[in-house]
This record gives sequence, C-alpha cells and structure tokens, in this order.
Amino acid sequence: MNRISKLEILVSRYRPAMQGQADLQKLTYYAFTYHSTAIEGSTLTEGQVYNLLDLDMPAKNKPFTEQQMVIDHQKALIFTLNKAKEHATLTETLIRQIGALAVKNTGSIYSTSSGTFDSTRGEYRLLNVFAGARRFPDSAKVPALMKTLVSEINSKIGKVQTFSQKCELAFELHYRFVSIHPFADGNGRTGRLLMNYILATVELPVFYVFKSSRIPYIQTLEKARTNDNITVFHDFMYRQYQKFLEKELKAIEE
Repeated sequence: MNRISKLEILVSRYRPAMQGQADLQKLTYYAFTYHSTAIEGSTLTEGQVYNLLDLDMPAKNKPFTEQQMVIDHQKALIFTLNKAKEHATLTETLIRQIGALAVKNTGSIYSTSSGTFDSTRGEYRLLNVFAGARRFPDSAKVPALMKTLVSEINSKIGKVQTFSQKCELAFELHYRFVSIHPFADGNGRTGRLLMNYILATVELPVFYVFKSSRIPYIQTLEKARTNDNITVFHDFMYRQYQKFLEKELKAIEE
C-alpha cells in the first residue's frame, strides 16, 4: 500500500473518531500552537502551553514574548479555521489578517529607507530579508508575487478532486508563501496556518509539523527551493501528516 492510500485510510478513521471529541479537539489545537511556536524558537514546554491557553497560567521563568507568541498563535489558528469553515475566499486581505494575528503582540513597526510598515497590521515588508545564505525576493516584488500566488491558488482550489490534489495544493500554498516571505516576521507560522486553511476548506483534517522535525523541515524547504523541486517538500509533509494522524488516533483509542 502506498503512502497516499494509507493516509486516506487514516483520514477515514480519524474523521468519525473525532466526532463529539470537543476536549480532544481543543488539546489538538493547543498542541498545534505548541509545535508551531516551538519551531520558531519558543521554549515553553507542551504542558506550559496548555496551562497558559487553558488556565491562563503563565509559565514561570519563561520570556514574556514567547508567551505572547503562544497566545497570538492560538488566536490566529482559531481565526483561520473559522474562516475555512465559512469557506471564506482566499484573499491578500485574509492572509494579512492571519499574519497580523500571528504577531499581534510580538511584531514591530519598522522604519526603512523605503518607508515605515507595521508587522502587527499584516503589512508587507519594506526591507529585504535573509535566512542563512538564502535571500528572499526583493521587497519591491512582494506585492506582485502575492497577487499572483492568491490568483493561482484560487484558480486551483475549485478544481482539486482527489485526496492527493487537495493535500498538494495546501502544501503548495505553504511552500510558495514562505518562499516569498512577505512579512518581516511570522512567515513560518502564517505559512503553516495557510496550509491548514486549505485543508480545512476542502474538509480534510488539519495537522502540524512536529517540533522534533524542525531541522529536516527547514532543510527540506531549502532543498526544494535550491533544486526547484517541490516534490521533496510534498513527501516530507505527507510523512508529517501520517505521523500526526497516527498520534491522534492512538490518543483517541487510549
């Protein structure tokens, strides 16, 4: 049995198993926030994230900004999934709203030679950004690149039919968004939220990239960009999806 077929079977088991599991769904969303913020450098433990979000109990001896990152992400996640349930059209405005929520309390106002912009309002960057040796597109190109991205994803979303087509459209949005890197900060978190916006829109389970997979995740993104081959990224994300579904099903069964 190939990976796609196995994933479809896992999804068919996961959907009915989650019916009526409101508490477990809430914990899954908390785990989503834990893993996504941990990938971006948060040092809060999974238990500390749960306590902060469920009991409003701050983590002792952990940076305030990291705790704000966690709170921001959870609000951005809920907003994103609610928009997907409403079948809201993917627009630049929606993307900017998600990006703004993701850095609401940790973003900044930037003054550059090209002007001033506020990342907490989801404004596109007016500066150039790097990640190691990787230089992302010039800031002047960002508006046109984002317009093209939204247009092309929207042209495909009504046409995807198979399980793999739906998944790979979600992966494509993630990959292309983070490759543009339109914001000064929060691109990774927003990219993963957008991936799940697509999955939820086409009524597939959402999932997260595991904190333990942070390094291969980054390496795979870079490999896909270097070789101009998104297939390696698809393969990685399928493995993460399978790992998530197996973990969730085990928790439900236990």
